[in-house]
Amino acid sequence: MHSFGYRANALLTFALTILALMCAMASLSDNLNSPSPSAEIQILNINWFQRHPDGNDEVSLTLNITADLQSLFTWNTKQVFVFVAAEYETPKNSLNQVSLWDGIIPAKEHAKFWIQTPNKYRLIDQGGNLRGKEFNFTLHWHVMPKTGKMFADKIVMSGYRLPEEYR
Repeated sequence: MHSFGYRANALLTFALTILALMCAMASLSDNLNSPSPSAEIQILNINWFQRHPDGNDEVSLTLNITADLQSLFTWNTKQVFVFVAAEYETPKNSLNQVSLWDGIIPAKEHAKFWIQTPNKYRLIDQGGNLRGKEFNFTLHWHVMPKTGKMFADKIVMSGYRLPEEYR
């Protein structure tokens, strides 16, 4: 006859095996989802564009961000981290990436949004490289699942240019 400890160990092992199998199935089921998010970003106003005494350029923008990220949510999605970055090239660096705004979307009901906001983080270039500079806005997202691996993707929106003169 088996002892109580032996039976409890067998039951716990079986329960954990079933739990691990269910987590693996949940993680694999996310591969069946093919999200199709959409986004648009507009510059409503250039609040200021100045050169600091140390030689760095700084820009403050008011942005209109419209996004529909509902297709990123499945029953396994815990939350989505989203951020907007300005990306541009300089003679020293092939890619400069500056985060301007970010947020956490906790549920599918909040994943379709429209906001008008000044940039949350300062857009500063180390040097006087921003006058007349062409740049892209990129909306990045990181999907954080309840179980399984996190994945990330982005939408790049090009065709933006800063003024030639400081304001």
